[in-house]
Amino acid sequence: MDTLLHNLYRLLFVVSFALAGLSVAEGVVQLAGQSIMRGTYSAGRLFELSGIVVLFVIALVVRDIRDDARRKRS
Repeated sequence: MDTLLHNLYRLLFVVSFALAGLSVAEGVVQLAGQSIMRGTYSAGRLFELSGIVVLFVIALVVRDIRDDARRKRS
């Protein structure tokens, strides 16, 4: 179970960095007057989604650390 959760954390972390990279690319492309996402999501919205995913991963990791600390105290 721990391996599955750690793989999920890694996957979500990679997804968040992919969204951040896409956000930067979208911003650069928008400077030229074009759009990668065709107006569906702006660069700022993609960056916000990336931040939300990273915050979710951080919360999961902190929860895992707390549970490990509780198990060690018992």
